[in-house]
Order: sequence, then C-alpha cells, then structure tokens
Amino acid sequence: MSPAGERRTAPGAILVPEAELRTYYDRPVLKEPTWKWEIPAYFFVGGVAAGASMLAAAADLVHDDVLATRMRLTSAAAISTGGALLVADLGRPARFHHMLRVAKPTSPMNIGSWLLAAFGPASGVAAYTALSGKLRGVGRIAGMVAAALAPAVATYTAVIIADTAVPVWHDARRELPFVFAAGAAASAGAAGVVSTPPAHAAPARRLTVVGAVLELLTVRMMKRGLGPLIAEPYHRDRAGRLTSVAEALTLCGAALSAAGLRRRRTVARAGASLVLLGAALERFAIVEAGRQSARDPRYTVAEQRARRR
Repeated sequence: MSPAGERRTAPGAILVPEAELRTYYDRPVLKEPTWKWEIPAYFFVGGVAAGASMLAAAADLVHDDVLATRMRLTSAAAISTGGALLVADLGRPARFHHMLRVAKPTSPMNIGSWLLAAFGPASGVAAYTALSGKLRGVGRIAGMVAAALAPAVATYTAVIIADTAVPVWHDARRELPFVFAAGAAASAGAAGVVSTPPAHAAPARRLTVVGAVLELLTVRMMKRGLGPLIAEPYHRDRAGRLTSVAEALTLCGAALSAAGLRRRRTVARAGASLVLLGAALERFAIVEAGRQSARDPRYTVAEQRARRR
C-alpha cells in the first residue's frame, strides 16, 4: 500500500501533489507600501519639472525667449508643487531638512533630497529672472544648472522604488528609469504645448509626440522583461484599469499631437492634455501595481521557486 497522497507510476517513482502556496497565517510576505496619492502625484510633477527645465535650456540655446520663459515658469511651479506634496506625505517640513544632515551615496532617497535641494532653488532663480527681466545672465546659469540636474531629478524616484523588495518594482529596476524619463519628456512637452503660443510651441509639440511614443514603448518593454507572472498586477484589478486608461490616453494624445504639428492649436492642445493625463495615471498605475505585488505572496515566493529550479 502506498502512503496517502502518493501515486506510484513505476517502481521507485513517487509523485506527490504540488504543495499549495501558503504563508504564515496567510499573511503577505512583504509589507504593502502605505503611500497615499501624494507620492504618485509627486512622481508626476517632478518629471514635469525636470523635463521643462531641459526644454527651457534648449529653447534658450536657440534664443526662443518665449518658450524658455514659459518652461522655466512651468518647472518652478511643478517643483514647488512637488515639494508641497512631499512635505504633505512626510507630515512635517522638518523631516525633509533632516535628510540633508548627511550625504549617503548608497541611499537613493538621501541623494534625491540633495538633488531637490539644488534643483529647486536653481529652477526658482531661473524662473524669477525670466519673468522679471533682471539678472538674465544669472538666470541663464541657474537654468543650465537645473537642466544639468534634470535627468537625475526625473529618474531618481524610479531608483527609489526599484531599490525595494516589491517584485514588480525590483525586477523592473533596469527599465523603470527609462519609463520615468520618457514620461517626464512627454509631460513636459505637453505642458509646453498647453502654455505656449503656437508660433513658439513647435519644439514642445515634437517632444510631446516623441516622449509619448517612448513612454508607451518603455512600458511595454518593462512588462515583457518582468515576465507573465510578475507583470500580472499591470493587467489585474485597479492597477490594470489604471494602466489601460493611461496607455489609451497617451496613445490618443500622441496621435492628436502629431496631427496638430502644423499649428492646429486646438487639436495640439487637446492631444497634449491627454498626454499629460496619461503620464499622471501611469505613475498611479505603477504605485498601485507595487501595492498589489506586495499584497499577493505568489509574486514573491513563486518567482523565487522558479529561479531555484
């Protein structure tokens, strides 16, 4: 007689049913991120600020003062909004100050705090001089400093979430910075289209289209790199719905923006607005996917088992 639960198909061969995946008291393996809406909103406006500062620097190089001024104002407004969102999440402004007591290169959050401490004032000075017309030389230098810091400002938040144990974030650590950078370019270009007169908005329209296409491609590459199991949160429940809506808005916005490249102001602005909304929802989708990934132990345990095999 064979022991209960075993099936003998040949001498010496024992087939045991696959064990059910369960955790201690059916609790999640990882603690679910507790971030509220302020953090994905901060991810979005931080990208807008970074992309706008780079577009402003490019406009300044070709002596397009109108586009440069609008983008510097956009960058300053976006990073100020991001600072308010970050403080709201931290609870007390002093907590941000406390992050600056040390410099720790191995901590993405600490380095990000220093980036913001340098980028924010530089962006503010550039915006003030552009708006007031005073100290334009100082403003140009501040604008170039902000533009130099912008790539790191746009992507450091992706490094922060990838530097966790959450499977859907950690396993996408190579692609996430590119997703955030593409979203920053698309949303900054879209902000430029909305805020700049059509005669000066052509570079912003082109950046909107290119950034939106790159965002769609990098998100697709990220999902493919994660594999069917780990990428599952992007196709299920709230994260799946947010992802679908974000991709549809970005695709439609890119198409309208491309159609409006020939100074069709209404069409271009409609497309830009859709791209902005799509980029914002994409950040919310990424954060929500992280919550779902941490909540279900399958994404932590099953993937580890598969790798061991």
